[in-house]
Order: sequence, then C-alpha cells, then structure tokens
Amino acid sequence: MKLQVREFQNQARTRSILSIAIYPLLALIMKPRFVIASFLVWMSIPLFSQTSGTIMPNADEVMATVAARDSQREMLGAGYSGSREYVFENQHLNKHAQMLVTVTCDPDGAKHFQVVSEAGWKSAHKHVLQKMLESESDSSQPDTRPKTRLVSENYVFQMVGLDSLDGRASYVIDVIPKRHDKYLFRGRIWVDAQDYAVARVEGEPAKSFSFWIRSVHFVQQYHKDGVFWFPATTSSVTQARVFGTTEVDIRYFDYAPLSAQAHSAPGPSIEQTKYVRH
Repeated sequence: MKLQVREFQNQARTRSILSIAIYPLLALIMKPRFVIASFLVWMSIPLFSQTSGTIMPNADEVMATVAARDSQREMLGAGYSGSREYVFENQHLNKHAQMLVTVTCDPDGAKHFQVVSEAGWKSAHKHVLQKMLESESDSSQPDTRPKTRLVSENYVFQMVGLDSLDGRASYVIDVIPKRHDKYLFRGRIWVDAQDYAVARVEGEPAKSFSFWIRSVHFVQQYHKDGVFWFPATTSSVTQARVFGTTEVDIRYFDYAPLSAQAHSAPGPSIEQTKYVRH
C-alpha cells in the first residue's frame, strides 16, 4: 500500500512539473522560415540616438516590408531542412534530457520532425520535448500560420530606435499582441535594416498558461547565410511557483533551402516591395 501511495505521489509530482513546461511558448516563437523571427535578451550597449539626423521609418512600414521579403525568400527557398539539439534542465529536480531531431519544412511552411536520438529523463522527452515538436508542427499548418505571423493583423508595432547587431544596423521595434493567444507573444524585435529580416526577438507569452508559472522569458537568435536567415539558438527560462527554474536550450545546425537555385540566386530587392497604408 505504501509503495502504491509513493508511486502515485511521484506520478503527480511529474505531471505537475511537466504541465508548467514551456513547449506552448516555444511553439509560438520557433518559426524558422529562414527569414523571420529571432530572439535576444536586453543588449548591454545603448541604442543609437535618434537625434543623429537619421530619419526613422514607421514601424508598420518596416514590418510590411519584412512580410513581403519573407514571402519572397520563402518562394526562393521552396522550403528548407535542418537539424536541432534540444537540452532540458531543471536543477531543482536534478533532471536533464537531450534530444536530437531533423526538420523538413514544405514550401507552404508545414513542418515535419523526425527524432534521431534521446537521452536523459524519459518523462521530459514524452511530456515536454516531443510536445514542443507537436505544437510547433500544428502551428506551422497553412490554416494556422496566418494567426502566428508578425503582421499588423496580429500585433501593434512601435518603433524604438536603431541598434547594431553583429556590426549590422537594425531597427528595434516593440511588439504588442492584439489578443491573448497561445501563439502570440509580447516583447521586442530587432529587424536587420538591410535585409528586412527579423534577426532577434525577446519576450514572453501573450497568454498565461498556468497559475503555477510565475514567469516565462524566451530568447531566439538568427544568423545570415547567403540571402537567407536561419535560426541559430533558442533559450527559454520558466520560473515556477513550486519547481523552480526550468530551462530549455535549442541549437540549430545544417539548415539549408530545399531549392538548388536558392544557393546562387540574388536576394530580393528592397525596391521590389511596397508598403500600402490601410
């Protein structure tokens, strides 16, 4: 009888920590369409002064151009493939897990994942990491993608200023969700001023998932590879009321467009895009 009670308590404890995991958040932010979205914690260097004579564009104009360039590069790439390494860590529970997966993205944005290997805490794989893959796959479907994109239908954009990222000028824009949705977030993005690709983003979910979660903060970062922008790293930290801090880090590698022509084709021209005020 005591063994049954102890087993029931252990199962309840495991379900509790997994129920406050961060996979819904990561499904929101991980949209590696190789041109949009990346994430970063506050930078230590200050923003460039707007009094230097630089004429700042309207945030809506910038984001409209981002969406147009995004679509152009998606057509050029005809989808992509790559690999990811997931690392789950909870020091309070002394639990660790790793997972290696491959991903293929169709031309319409739908993602397909294949688990290559797993190690560590089995419950984390079953209830957290694999759930992250399922949620991201669901959110990438053509009927769901429009609800997750960084467009004016989903967000209010506010220009903050200019910054420098890896030696490249970037527009810094605050992002405010228009509704409480599990696929949206509240935070700040850095848009490359030359390629009009989102290079970094930091923030928190637009919708709280559980009373047991005190806070969630995510950071994702992209890197430029030819005319495309591929994901580089994702970090998410969840502070829970009982189980302390849960961290999930993702490393992306071997990302490439599926189209052979994409490797030699020039990037979309800014002049090819046009903002229309609604």
